[in-house]
Amino acid sequence: MELILWRHAEAEESDGAMPDKKRRLTARGERQAKQIARWLHQHLPHKRKVMVSPAERTQQTAHALDLPYEIEAGLGLGASANDVLKIAGWPDQAGAVLIIGHQPTLGRVASLLLGGEEADWTIKKGGVWWFSNRLRNGEAATVLRAVVNPDFL
Repeated sequence: MELILWRHAEAEESDGAMPDKKRRLTARGERQAKQIARWLHQHLPHKRKVMVSPAERTQQTAHALDLPYEIEAGLGLGASANDVLKIAGWPDQAGAVLIIGHQPTLGRVASLLLGGEEADWTIKKGGVWWFSNRLRNGEAATVLRAVVNPDFL
């Protein structure tokens, strides 16, 4: 299985009046989303599923990819790392699952996969962390395949 975590791109600051889930991407965030989307188009396998938080900014990030996606309430603000892994089907789902979500959840998923316990790791706005699960000598192993941030593309 391939699990790709994509943090939504840069969004408007919260002014307290607007619900957090309604925050939209900034112009810079739209550019970030397009940069990462171009990279993903070059690397995503054909067998893939894209799942997105119901927040406006994650859906805008997904639109840059121009692929079908599912809005999954369980990936919303406040989701746990275990929620994300369960929704993604980790580690048994066939093909690739791309999750577009939020901090601190995605950082916690990354730390759980690589370190075995949740910690508040940071995934930059618009950044992608790509994991694989594979069997080697009968034992499952998690592999970090790529970390890509829009600033480097």
